[in-house]
Amino acid sequence: MSVQDEVNPYESRLWSIYMLRDASNRLYTGISTDVQRRLAEHQAGKGARALRGRGPLQLVWQQSVGEQSLALRLEYRLKQWPKARKEALILGQVALPEITPC
Repeated sequence: MSVQDEVNPYESRLWSIYMLRDASNRLYTGISTDVQRRLAEHQAGKGARALRGRGPLQLVWQQSVGEQSLALRLEYRLKQWPKARKEALILGQVALPEITPC
């Protein structure tokens, strides 16, 4: 098998975008191929510094989006949204922005 034949394990996985709520009612947005694993890492104090010592954490929203590049672009977009709009997304009152794959 050549280097070209090797498969990147992250390319074949389905990426999701998620939001967590911390004890101070702040929202954190992230992406992962395994949201439950990532939540456990956050709760253990591993990963994002913004969440360390902010527990308990609650998964309040997640959605599968497909490729990593799309997940990254959506994460960037959602992080720019005001909290009120994120809360509306959590409640299902607004939809994710339309972003076309590369």
